[in-house]
Amino acid sequence: MKAAVRSRYGPPDVVRIVETDKPAVGDEDVLVRVHATTVNRTDCAYRAARPFFMRALTGLTRPRLTVLGTEYAGVVEAVGGGVASFAVGDRVFGYNEGPFGTHAEYVSVPHDAAIATMPDGMTFEEAAPGTEGAHYALAFVRKSGVGAGHDVLVYGATGGIGSAAVQLLKQRGATVTAVCDTAHLELVKGLGADRVVDRTAQDFTRDEQRYDAVLDAVGKSTFGRCRRLLKPGGVYSSSELGPGGQNVFLPLVTPLFRGRKVVFPFPVEGQEMVRFLRGLMETGEFRPVIDRRYPLERIADAYRYVETGQKIGNVVITVVPPD
Repeated sequence: MKAAVRSRYGPPDVVRIVETDKPAVGDEDVLVRVHATTVNRTDCAYRAARPFFMRALTGLTRPRLTVLGTEYAGVVEAVGGGVASFAVGDRVFGYNEGPFGTHAEYVSVPHDAAIATMPDGMTFEEAAPGTEGAHYALAFVRKSGVGAGHDVLVYGATGGIGSAAVQLLKQRGATVTAVCDTAHLELVKGLGADRVVDRTAQDFTRDEQRYDAVLDAVGKSTFGRCRRLLKPGGVYSSSELGPGGQNVFLPLVTPLFRGRKVVFPFPVEGQEMVRFLRGLMETGEFRPVIDRRYPLERIADAYRYVETGQKIGNVVITVVPPD
């Protein structure tokens, strides 16, 4: 099979397309012929081993796993003898952080991993980006406890996490203020935001409104800057560790003062998550935003684009061209 591999950490140029063996299929595994995958911030972080401590998970001097890729959508080509939940020919999608391997023509995953049948009426390219940003957004929504009647601000509402968060928050009945650039105001309104703030025209941290929760979906603010936006007891969360890793430590300290606090939700990556998102996609309550599409052969270009920080929603890699 063809696969995008890297044998060392580094910039997008370390990734190259090679012919390699298909993954093995164990007794409890599902072999998927990948039709579409994505390049996202998670892939970029693992490829470059940034932050450096990630090497403790992936290999200190060289990556232990050479084929990256977390999201996928495709067709089941084979199943192990112990698999009853999936059958050959099923259209499936899922998330595979840790084992990775989705930047290839085939990936093998356990039958009880974060995999589910595809939402009805969606193409592979539409379904593939349905998990990475969305499962981070879902973790925030659940950990923050926001729902009907709550006011929530999403900073970075056009990214993979932010665009999903706006939709998931609306599905929960929250009132959403979204912050984005001028060029994307209409896009974000179309996602369901009740109010949109143009970050190029005003500093969102000076907003006069107060919120039950603030999500920085791009990791470019701090609790200190956003604290004044929060109502008493309000919650701040960021998609990044923050300066000095503060977003990991502040959740331990801020609850002690019984006021505004920081949460750093760790997403759940199991089958329940994928099935939940599938249900929202089937009802139209969540649709992944797609920015660009690249063929597998140009995956290094996709990495370069994602790392500009300018992507809107998701970048899809087409492995099997649509009919």
